Amino acid sequence: MLDKAKTILNTFWGHQDFRGSQATIINNVLERADTLALMPTGGGKSICYQVPAMVMDGICIVVSPLVALIQNQIEALKNKGVKAVALTGGLSFEDVNTLLDNCLYGNYKFLYLSPERLQQPLIQERIKGMNVNLIAIDEAHCISQWGNDFRPAYLHCGILRELAPKVPLIALTATATSKVIEDIVQNLELDQAKVFKDSFSRDNIGLFVEHREDKRFRLKHILGKGTSSAIVYVRSRKMSIQLSDFLLENGLKASFFHGGLSRMEKETQLKKWLNNTVQIMVATNAFGMGVDKPDVRTVIHYQIPDSLESYFQEVGRAGRDGMTSNAFLLTNEADKGLAKQQFLESLPDSAFLKRLYRNLNNFFQISYGELPLETYAFPFVKFCKQYELNSNLTYQGLKILDQNSIISLSENFKQRTTIQFISKKQHIFSYLDSHTSYQSLIQTMLRTYGGILEFETKVDISLLVKKTGLQESVLHTMLKQLQKDEIIAYKSNEGDFEISFLAPREDDLTINSFSKKIKSLHQIKSNNLQSMLDFIENSHTCRNRFLLKYFGEVANKNCGKCDICTQNKKTSSFDLKNSILDALKNKSLTSRELVARIDSDEKEVLKILRHLLEEELIVLNQKNKYRLATK
Repeated sequence: MLDKAKTILNTFWGHQDFRGSQATIINNVLERADTLALMPTGGGKSICYQVPAMVMDGICIVVSPLVALIQNQIEALKNKGVKAVALTGGLSFEDVNTLLDNCLYGNYKFLYLSPERLQQPLIQERIKGMNVNLIAIDEAHCISQWGNDFRPAYLHCGILRELAPKVPLIALTATATSKVIEDIVQNLELDQAKVFKDSFSRDNIGLFVEHREDKRFRLKHILGKGTSSAIVYVRSRKMSIQLSDFLLENGLKASFFHGGLSRMEKETQLKKWLNNTVQIMVATNAFGMGVDKPDVRTVIHYQIPDSLESYFQEVGRAGRDGMTSNAFLLTNEADKGLAKQQFLESLPDSAFLKRLYRNLNNFFQISYGELPLETYAFPFVKFCKQYELNSNLTYQGLKILDQNSIISLSENFKQRTTIQFISKKQHIFSYLDSHTSYQSLIQTMLRTYGGILEFETKVDISLLVKKTGLQESVLHTMLKQLQKDEIIAYKSNEGDFEISFLAPREDDLTINSFSKKIKSLHQIKSNNLQSMLDFIENSHTCRNRFLLKYFGEVANKNCGKCDICTQNKKTSSFDLKNSILDALKNKSLTSRELVARIDSDEKEVLKILRHLLEEELIVLNQKNKYRLATK
């Protein structure tokens, strides 16, 4: 059957052969054995369940934690001509029922769903009737409280063993310590599972941690040396915009990406970068799902990640084509304090979570005992201002509610637009006679939405953009004008997030169900950040070996590429001294200019400059530039 698997790989993915452990993993799945696959980011995990599922008759059920990841996988499969369906939030009962019918009778190959969806009785009952050929638990580290993205709902994934008995199960993850692996095997009840672990070592990526007071200058210097694709990771939307503007001002082709962009804006930004119209993407961690650009040569962390798991995943987006690439982490003492403040000092307690949850329900006018089915646009800033909540504490609280399946929180900009024509038909036609530029828009709305003349109707702006060919900003301007001219009633509510409620409102009782776990979860976050800081402060152990040890892998040799391995190969003090003196022969230079020209460590250059000043071989002029001393 492996030959058939290779044919499918070639036909649908265009690859001639499998790589790494893919072939042995797929063969194990085809032998209907339970499997645990540990593969680094970019290692091709999805192929390990998608290909064997397409070899076998029936449908593969895939559990995945993130809507963005599910949507990306579904889109990729559909583009290959593979029938796949997703049960995400915001679907009506009728929609869910129809999609499940498709899984039963429509020859679909994949059913993607969240662990929360899996807990619904309707879903479980319908799965029993499906011809399930494989169960895939993606991002399986979410099942462990020791994992970076622990989601208690994952603990219930074992129900699939009862719903589809004797069906093989494959669990997949890119970040798993030994404790996490134990939890995965135990909680999923993997039966004599074979564990396949590709080395997490990315030998083609050089890891560099640099302590820089002027990080912007160093950022510009690194990115200015080449024209290949790069990603700069930051921790806030504001910083992504600021750094992008800074790079543009310095002649570099840069753009930004964060969760607050609309779906169309995200697609536009991503397309520019994938097509190399933009060289550098400055982004929050919202930039990752579905980003599979093979020729990224540089990944830079401008701010400290919250864990080594996050760092490793983001670094792994460099050099997927196997070519030499570099990952830089730029930091200083102020950064460390900021990271502790951002990740540890803002962890909410039970009392705050209860207050937040009540505020959230009141904001959306949800009554006690009610469980709304709607997915809401959530204006985060407005919410915090209305209830006088600290934004960072609130964001951390929302993430805890999300992890514990009280809400589903997605960092997607959402715009809910409703329209109703309030003019009579005759007046609309008269209006079009004198406003011909509005003809396409008005006719499209009337043809697309039945009842829009009688009722307030929810409209899909992206659909109107597609049908009319208008830019989104232009379309909204036209709708506002139509409202001003009393042709339509137009409402548009924007949100930084999308939010769905997964449990009925029971106020304090809802939070009490997991309040005892909060302290231990906070300790795990603290441990994760400390491991990240230990990695940064490390000055003796090869960066690659340090990372591999954290993930339970023993490296027999140093990588020879990271800043630790290469520090012994650095230019000697004597050579550096001569290089500085040679550089100053023709013109005066600042310390920044010297660092850039010599391309050496900033601390070493400053140390040599101090010695040269003491020896009176150089002087510092009024413009803070160094020049050779005149004899």
